[in-house]
Amino acid sequence: MSIVIRTACARMLVLITLAGVACAAPASRTGDSAGSGAARLDDTVRLARLEREARALASTTGCAAATSCRTAPVGSRGCGGPRGYVVYCPASTDTVALLRKLEELKRAEMEYNEREGVVSTCEMRMPPGVTVQGGSCVATR
Repeated sequence: MSIVIRTACARMLVLITLAGVACAAPASRTGDSAGSGAARLDDTVRLARLEREARALASTTGCAAATSCRTAPVGSRGCGGPRGYVVYCPASTDTVALLRKLEELKRAEMEYNEREGVVSTCEMRMPPGVTVQGGSCVATR
């Protein structure tokens, strides 16, 4: 009985280890692991820059009431939908420029996710509630 349990445990350990290795990093689709690592780094730097640029466009001041504040989706997760939301006041934000930048970020992240085989949880992320505190729009949750 003891040998059967040890064999089953050993097989389980091997399966868990293989599953962990398989999930640790997506396989390179180019076959050039050194080049794809550099390309991945360039992509993540670009995505971070696009997000910084978008968030810089989102002004939170200028709204007197929470009903004037807005939210917009940020990025794209592997399973779809936004990674989060940015809160802004349309009275002091160039909304057209903000939404264009957020769309550019979303497209770039969707392409990256597909190319790199990125996966994520598939829960639905809803926009946060908003309120005005100290003259600025802020997320409530």
